[in-house]
Formats: sequence, structure tokens, C-alpha cells
Amino acid sequence: MQNTTQMFNKFWEHASTLLGLANISISAVDIIEIVIISVLFYHVLLWIKNTRAWNLFKGIMVILLFVLLAAIFQMTTILWLAQNTLNVGLIALVIIFQPELRKALENLGGKKFLSYFFLFNRTEENRFTDRTIDELIKASYAMGKVKTGALIVVEDEILLNEYVRTGIDIDAVITSQLLINIFEKNTPLHDGAVIVRGDRVVSATCYLPLSDSLSLSKDLGTRHRAAVGVSEVSDSLTIVVSEETGKVSAAWKGLIYHDIDADFLREKLQYLQNHNKGGTSRLELWKRRLKNGKKDFKDPDQ
Repeated sequence: MQNTTQMFNKFWEHASTLLGLANISISAVDIIEIVIISVLFYHVLLWIKNTRAWNLFKGIMVILLFVLLAAIFQMTTILWLAQNTLNVGLIALVIIFQPELRKALENLGGKKFLSYFFLFNRTEENRFTDRTIDELIKASYAMGKVKTGALIVVEDEILLNEYVRTGIDIDAVITSQLLINIFEKNTPLHDGAVIVRGDRVVSATCYLPLSDSLSLSKDLGTRHRAAVGVSEVSDSLTIVVSEETGKVSAAWKGLIYHDIDADFLREKLQYLQNHNKGGTSRLELWKRRLKNGKKDFKDPDQ
């Protein structure tokens, strides 16, 4: 270990001498700071690359290139314009990138390393039962057989109140007969989405945001794009029954799974039902372990 440290110090002495940094000292904190900034910068570029912001970013780079050329050749008028529009430009960037920034912050908030210490999930009584899963599956495939279009959003931890308000309040216990009647053609409630919270249908004819993802097939209709759209802004699972083919699909975490069977749908619904069940955070588990002095205390989620 000492030999490695000595080699690093000698390397830094030679490098700093060549680069004119001999009088600059770098501590361990500085190295950690450089690593953190590098990781953040990498993820920002990766985020830009995977969104529509990439083309906008390239446009900004072209503008900055022109400003650089203006600075090299001392084009005072262009430099004056660039300097006076900088503050306005930063505000404009926030407005232009608003959807992408919102999605990035939502993804950051949904990272598992945050929920590892804290648990902000819903209470046990708000989770749906096995009977509700059976009724959802029964209704979905019954409507698929007769090609009745349906859009059912199963709420998870993120409340969908802003979309609930766009529909008509139902507040009824879920049954397959109720769902089939709601989506029956030419009925007042068949258009739009149904939102399920726990064991109840809270609202029908709800309007959902349409996905603008470029990776989605052009063949997808409005119902499927709405299902993907709400899965992009929440952790909900959306069941889609195609009116044209009668096939059942599911949208979750920005992805859509086409022509799924009942077992696949049940698996996804059971995941929503059971994950983080019981409301105990890892921090609480550690406290229990320290209190009881038990090394074999197991995480119930594992």
C-alpha cells in the first residue's frame, strides 16, 4: 500500500511540474468531488442522449460554437448579444426541457437507493386483494373475447388524483360485471379510462396523458398510447383491451407488453400487491436488528 502511495505521489509531482500545477495540492476530498461531478455529468449526457433533448442539445452546441468563433475573432456585436441573452436563454432552456427535466427528476426520485432507507408506500388497507386480481383478469379477457375496448389503470404508490378529477366518480367495489358494464359500447361511461385504487373503482371516463415516445410503434392507437403515457408519469399498471383485435396488453414503467396471457397479467398484479408489503423500511429493520442483537434477522422483501 505504501509503495502504491509513493508511486502515485511521484507521478503527481512529475505531472504537476509538466502542467504547471506544482503549487496546487489535491486532497482525497477533491478526488471524491471530481468523481461525483464526472458521474453526474455522464448521467446528464446519457439522459440527454436518450430523450428528445439530444437534438436540442446539438442545436445549443452549434450556437456555442458560433459564440466561440466570435470570441476568437473579437466580433463584439455577437458577443454583446450572447452576453445579454444568457439569462433569458437559461430560463428558456428550463421551459423547453420541462417535460424531460420532470421525467429525469421522477426517475431520480424512484431510484431504489432512496427507498432503501425510507419507505413512503401506501398503507396496507389501500392495497387490493386476490379477489380484485381475479375480477380484473376475468373482466379483461371476457371483454377481449367480444372485442370490447377497455382501459383500466391500477394505481400503485403514486396517487392519480389529477386524472381521477377528469372523470366521473364511481367509488364502487370492483367486480368483473361492473367493469364489463362500464366499457360496454354506446354507454355513457365507456369512453376513457377507469382508475382502480385498492379494491374499488374510484373514477371512470378519465383522461390520460398520451405518450410521445419515439420508440413506440406507429400502429398503436390512442388507447395504447394513453396507457404508456400514464405509466411514464406514475408507477401504475394499465390494462388495455384492444377493440380491433380483442388482445390484452399491459403498460408498466413506460413499456407496453402486447398480447399477454392471464398468468403474465396475474404476475404483474401480484407484484403491485405484494412489493414493500407491510410498510417496514430498511432503516427500521436495522434498528430492530441492533435492538435484538440478532445477526440472522431477514428482510421480509427478500
